[in-house]
Amino acid sequence: MILIVDDDHSIRLSLKLLLGRNGYEVKTVATPTEAIDYVRNSRPDLVVMDMNYSSSTSGVEGIILLKQIKVFQPDVPVILITAWGNIPLAVEGMRAGAFDFITKPWDNAILLEHIATALSLAKSEDTPPSTSFDRSNIIGRDPVLLSILDTIERVAPTDAPVLIMGENGTGKELIAEAIHKNSKRRGEAFVKVNLGGIPQSLFESEMFGHRKGAFTGAIADRVGRFAKAEKGTIFLDEIGDLDLNSQVKLLRVLQEHTYEPLGDSRTRRADVRIICATNADLAERMDNGTFREDLFYRINLITVTLPALRERRADVPLLVEHFLRKSCKSLDRQMPEVTEAAMELLKRQQWPGNIRQLANIIERTLLVTPGNCLDAVHFQAQGLLPDGVSADKLRKIESAEKVAIENALITTGGNVSRAASIVGLTRQALYRRMAKYGIKMYDSKS
Repeated sequence: MILIVDDDHSIRLSLKLLLGRNGYEVKTVATPTEAIDYVRNSRPDLVVMDMNYSSSTSGVEGIILLKQIKVFQPDVPVILITAWGNIPLAVEGMRAGAFDFITKPWDNAILLEHIATALSLAKSEDTPPSTSFDRSNIIGRDPVLLSILDTIERVAPTDAPVLIMGENGTGKELIAEAIHKNSKRRGEAFVKVNLGGIPQSLFESEMFGHRKGAFTGAIADRVGRFAKAEKGTIFLDEIGDLDLNSQVKLLRVLQEHTYEPLGDSRTRRADVRIICATNADLAERMDNGTFREDLFYRINLITVTLPALRERRADVPLLVEHFLRKSCKSLDRQMPEVTEAAMELLKRQQWPGNIRQLANIIERTLLVTPGNCLDAVHFQAQGLLPDGVSADKLRKIESAEKVAIENALITTGGNVSRAASIVGLTRQALYRRMAKYGIKMYDSKS
């Protein structure tokens, strides 16, 4: 049962006819009081409600009604109806627990898509994971990772937009590909876009395409990324790096499902699944005004946050074996043994570059190591240190230490004893550091 709440008789009637023709059972009410009376005694599968009522043009009554519905039926998804100019009101509704929002005037096909997504996700909460979900290339048994895979298994068959959070190298693109491979769009294109690499001046041309002559240098028609992804999935990576002007243009497409190529007055419909990813803290960026809150709520209907590799160390042996097999196959060589000492070394690393860094280390070590055994010393030769500190970090520490010693010697006029006291070393240790870094003797009498 879908509950429609709107004080406009024509809207209630048109929605009832539209949903009825598409096989849904519908109940309509005209006022917040009637809506509360209904949800107090019955549980609808979904609520579609207007945000403004005749007694209130500010939307306050709509927010109050939403909060009351969530009190009586916290698990029932609510889709809000609002005007484009009242997007801030819709954002406030999303904060209050709404599932989604659409703007007037809406496209019936888009509304039906949103309703189908909401009902599918609500139903999937009670459905156990299947055994047919294709999670190839996603390696690991960490409980957090398995929980994420269960989530995307339930989300994949819908058209719900997904936001994937996580550090660089944690596998955000693999998760996006898994969602696409297990969706109803699996036979169509999966288009990857690195938003961080697109200059603001080229955003519209790159994403929406252009006609020949649309601007200086447009010597031929160009097909945009949204057109290439039509009926498939578009993966918008590094969305946190998108400038505010481009965010507005992207929001329009996500909201209205339409766009216009540059130099073309014809409106194109965008029938695509949206998956976004970022390593940025979007909450912080919204606070400082560099990321739009309305865009955030449009892209994060479902959010998954991938753990860093250092947070799932038990998966390191599985990943090592996977990358070794992959590299050995490409190099046409026998699978080597990894000693226990080598594996312990790999598990102790901090892996700031996460899985991508591990894969590179495995491939590089395999390339330069003859024989059929990889020991700790072979990985140490590639920059890994016994205590888990990376070679890059060690170089930064040593560089900072050298500068501190030089500054201390300058401050003390070359007095090694006083300089040693400043930097917290013994006189003998300071001499050793000076020799290591090639620092000249400022005062031989000290």
